[in-house]
Amino acid sequence: MEKLVGRVKHFYAHIPAAIVELEDDLKIGDQIIVRNKKGDEKFRQTVESMEVEHKKISEAKAGEEVSIQVVGKTKEGDLVYKEV
Repeated sequence: MEKLVGRVKHFYAHIPAAIVELEDDLKIGDQIIVRNKKGDEKFRQTVESMEVEHKKISEAKAGEEVSIQVVGKTKEGDLVYKEV
Protein backbone atom coordinates (compact mmCIF):
# COMPACT_ATOMS: atom_id res chain seq x y z
CA MET A 1 0.00 0.00 0.00
CA GLU A 2 1.23 3.52 -0.78
CA LYS A 3 0.72 6.82 1.03
CA LEU A 4 1.49 10.27 -0.41
CA VAL A 5 4.46 11.69 1.51
CA GLY A 6 5.37 14.77 -0.54
CA ARG A 7 5.91 16.66 -3.78
CA VAL A 8 9.13 17.37 -5.65
CA LYS A 9 9.96 21.09 -5.64
CA HIS A 10 13.30 20.85 -7.46
CA PHE A 11 15.66 18.25 -8.94
CA TYR A 12 19.46 18.56 -9.06
CA ALA A 13 20.58 16.19 -11.81
CA HIS A 14 24.31 16.56 -11.09
CA ILE A 15 24.01 15.22 -7.50
CA PRO A 16 21.31 13.61 -8.10
CA ALA A 17 18.92 14.84 -5.42
CA ALA A 18 15.32 15.97 -5.15
CA ILE A 19 14.00 18.70 -2.87
CA VAL A 20 10.73 17.36 -1.48
CA GLU A 21 8.09 19.28 0.44
CA LEU A 22 6.81 16.71 2.92
CA GLU A 23 3.14 16.15 3.66
CA ASP A 24 3.91 13.22 5.98
CA ASP A 25 6.85 11.97 8.03
CA LEU A 26 9.77 10.24 6.29
CA LYS A 27 12.86 8.47 7.61
CA ILE A 28 15.99 6.70 6.43
CA GLY A 29 15.08 3.14 5.40
CA ASP A 30 11.61 4.02 4.10
CA GLN A 31 10.73 2.67 0.65
CA ILE A 32 9.57 5.46 -1.67
CA ILE A 33 7.95 5.50 -5.10
CA VAL A 34 8.23 8.57 -7.34
CA ARG A 35 5.36 9.08 -9.78
CA ASN A 36 4.58 11.75 -12.37
CA LYS A 37 1.42 13.86 -12.14
CA LYS A 38 -0.51 11.22 -14.13
CA GLY A 39 0.46 8.56 -11.60
CA ASP A 40 2.98 6.69 -13.77
CA GLU A 41 5.85 5.22 -11.77
CA LYS A 42 9.29 6.70 -12.54
CA PHE A 43 11.34 4.75 -9.98
CA ARG A 44 11.32 3.29 -6.49
CA GLN A 45 14.09 3.19 -3.94
CA THR A 46 15.03 3.01 -0.27
CA VAL A 47 15.76 6.39 1.34
CA GLU A 48 19.48 6.20 2.17
CA SER A 49 20.46 9.88 2.46
CA MET A 50 18.39 12.86 3.55
CA GLU A 51 19.37 16.44 4.46
CA VAL A 52 17.80 19.65 5.74
CA GLU A 53 19.84 22.81 5.08
CA HIS A 54 22.96 20.72 4.22
CA LYS A 55 22.80 18.73 7.49
CA LYS A 56 22.29 14.97 7.35
CA ILE A 57 19.18 13.80 9.17
CA SER A 58 17.64 10.40 9.88
CA GLU A 59 13.99 11.49 9.90
CA ALA A 60 11.86 14.47 8.87
CA LYS A 61 8.38 15.65 9.76
CA ALA A 62 5.43 16.81 7.65
CA GLY A 63 5.87 20.44 6.61
CA GLU A 64 9.66 20.24 6.21
CA GLU A 65 11.56 20.56 2.92
CA VAL A 66 14.20 17.86 2.61
CA SER A 67 16.84 16.92 0.08
CA ILE A 68 16.76 13.21 -0.79
CA GLN A 69 19.48 11.52 -2.81
CA VAL A 70 17.62 9.72 -5.61
CA VAL A 71 18.42 6.92 -8.06
CA GLY A 72 16.34 8.22 -10.98
CA LYS A 73 15.31 11.40 -12.75
CA THR A 74 12.42 13.41 -11.40
CA LYS A 75 11.05 16.92 -11.85
CA GLU A 76 9.06 19.62 -10.12
CA GLY A 77 5.51 18.49 -9.40
CA ASP A 78 6.25 14.76 -9.27
CA LEU A 79 4.65 12.96 -6.34
CA VAL A 80 6.55 10.95 -3.73
CA TYR A 81 4.81 8.04 -2.02
CA LYS A 82 6.05 5.71 0.70
CA GLU A 83 5.17 2.07 1.13
CA VAL A 84 3.21 1.49 4.32
